[in-house]
Amino acid sequence: MSILSAIVLGVIQGLTEFLPVSSSGHLVLFQKIFGIEEPALLFDTMLHVGTLVGVFAVLWKDIWAILRKLNQPLTLYLIIATVPTVIFALALRKPLEAAFETGAFLGVCFLITAALLAGAELLSKRAANGSLKKPGEMNWLDALVIGIMQAVAIIPGVSRSGATLSGTLSRGLDRSFAARFSFMLSIPAILGAAVFQLKDLAKGGEAAATNSGIAAAAIIAGTFSAAIVGFFAVRLMLKIVREKSLWGFAMYTGILGVLVLIDQYATHLVL
Repeated sequence: MSILSAIVLGVIQGLTEFLPVSSSGHLVLFQKIFGIEEPALLFDTMLHVGTLVGVFAVLWKDIWAILRKLNQPLTLYLIIATVPTVIFALALRKPLEAAFETGAFLGVCFLITAALLAGAELLSKRAANGSLKKPGEMNWLDALVIGIMQAVAIIPGVSRSGATLSGTLSRGLDRSFAARFSFMLSIPAILGAAVFQLKDLAKGGEAAATNSGIAAAAIIAGTFSAAIVGFFAVRLMLKIVREKSLWGFAMYTGILGVLVLIDQYATHLVL
């Protein structure tokens, strides 16, 4: 893999990981369109590390506030919201891997993302007519609903950030806090995915790390591009959720879902 290709893949990962359009869905789609083989496991793991760096760089104050005082409700809510994803990932790992490889449900899942985003905006607007929940008013049921939404987003094509933002907004949380909680929740999710990959990497040894012949320079370039783009993507989404709406992303994923379904069942140009 060339350094330019690694940078492009890093940009795609960093951008789509945090915009509510599904990073896994876009990676599957781009691989099918350009005939790209699945990247080496070490490279894929480092892209996840890069996106983690981007989140930490933006939300370091929130993260530090949690680390300074672990015994607080927000810590518990992050744990509650993470548990459904862990259970779902462990129980359905093999079928999920097959779905990623084939892209069989890609069109439907993009439409699910669109529906989640549209529904969240409608429910959030209704909640705004009353009173939005402040950070201190969040409860365990809010966290559980958000966690279930994130668990569904393990399926390729369903956006993790879109699902969690939909969960936070549909529960009537303040939009600024909803966005921050969604991205803080991405940390254990991305870290967990990286740990799973490192576990497979340890089993496969050197062959698993270098099965695509990716040079160290390409890995570094991809990681840096994922981190930099991820940093700006998180900042952009915080601003959009706080000041604008998710309707544009809902329209994009809806149109994309329809196009993918047409290709899956009629044209067969890509899938």
